[in-house]
Amino acid sequence: MEGPCVVVSPRSLAIELALEAGRLLRERLGHVQAIRYKGEINLVTDVDLASERLILHRIREEFPEHAILSEEQPASTEVLRAPYTWVVDPLDGTTNFAHGYPMFAVSIAWLCEGEPYIGVVYQPMLDELFVAERGHGAYLNGQRLYVSTEHVLRRSLLATGFPYDAERRRQAVRDFVHFIDVARAIRRDGTAAIDLCYVAAGRFDGFWERELSPWDTAAGVLLVREAGGMVTNEAGEPYRLGDLVCVASNGQIHQEMLAVLAAAQHQQDLHDD
Repeated sequence: MEGPCVVVSPRSLAIELALEAGRLLRERLGHVQAIRYKGEINLVTDVDLASERLILHRIREEFPEHAILSEEQPASTEVLRAPYTWVVDPLDGTTNFAHGYPMFAVSIAWLCEGEPYIGVVYQPMLDELFVAERGHGAYLNGQRLYVSTEHVLRRSLLATGFPYDAERRRQAVRDFVHFIDVARAIRRDGTAAIDLCYVAAGRFDGFWERELSPWDTAAGVLLVREAGGMVTNEAGEPYRLGDLVCVASNGQIHQEMLAVLAAAQHQQDLHDD
């Protein structure tokens, strides 16, 4: 007699895979054997690929009818419009990992008709598991998360990152210069997934970055929103995966952040003229 059929939910599978891939990353830290380049400085390691194989194999096994968008095997972003899509970053913070800097994560999101419904980010070196489900809140190791209550940009701790492309990086530096004059401090840890989780956890009051890919933001954006925060593009419209600029905050300082970005863009426009 056969045993009962066990139905795996997207939420439970995302958590299981994030933890399993995270263990792999933790074990392989300091033991990178192969590095190749996707651009002049943008790299991928054998560990990225091993983590991705682990995650994608199980997703295809459990949900063969679902679409997948993953950093190291990117399909057309048209898959984001599929009924169900998994968006995977098997190692967010590859440069950190390759240098032995222990700030990196696994990010897995499950989308329904283009909208994130499940978001899981695991930071294996701190054993921090961030989980959000649409309409059900955001959690860190089982404890409910809430964004900070800071309402003044001058007293805020922010985070950002920089694109790999040199020309686009110059605009990001202009953004940074404008923010450094009006915020308490800015951190740059090289992993957007963790930065967004830290906004959700109230550790950062706000975050902005240009040129992020869907796998950088899909899980983290849901975590911020489910923790009571706000995520938009530079125009203040609700952020959609693939937008040029991602701005996340506790909601209290959001308009101030958008004003700073507008001022930086105005300077860029004057420079271009």
